Amino acid sequence: MTALSPSTLTTRPGADEFAPYYARYIDQVPDGDVLEMLEGQLAETVALMDRFGEAGSLHRYAEGKWSVKDVLGHLADAERVFCYRAMAAARGETGSLPAFDENAWVANANFDARSLASLLGEMTAVRRATLALFRSMTEAELARRVVANNVPVSARALVWIVAGHERHHQGILRERYF
Repeated sequence: MTALSPSTLTTRPGADEFAPYYARYIDQVPDGDVLEMLEGQLAETVALMDRFGEAGSLHRYAEGKWSVKDVLGHLADAERVFCYRAMAAARGETGSLPAFDENAWVANANFDARSLASLLGEMTAVRRATLALFRSMTEAELARRVVANNVPVSARALVWIVAGHERHHQGILRERYF
């Protein structure tokens, strides 16, 4: 396996590597090694969840909005989807991958019935798998693209999307849930 160059995961993906919608996530990621950021970011999310505690994790900032547990479960679900897309790109998938309806997924997941500790354990396992996946990819694999939700996306852009998506939801939790 070819070792990754230092710039492969420290250089932002180009606008042609992802749908315009995802710029809102990628723009939230600070410059630097995105995998190092993902390692530290999980600790931030865990600390944020600790501030809510089990009782506070059922809080919704408005009627019809997700609970804190729903947000955490959504983060794990979305990260899995983004990683599947990245793996499909890296492996040369030529078929089109479907979209996913995050609201329907959360509505059917029953995250509130689970303990906060169980959701944090799952998120930690997902993050470890994410880091292992992206660390295993070569530059050529990271550059490959797949069509997801009718738009081409590179494997490299997807790791930045994972990081920015979590930052986005951390911000919402801080701004609207406390």
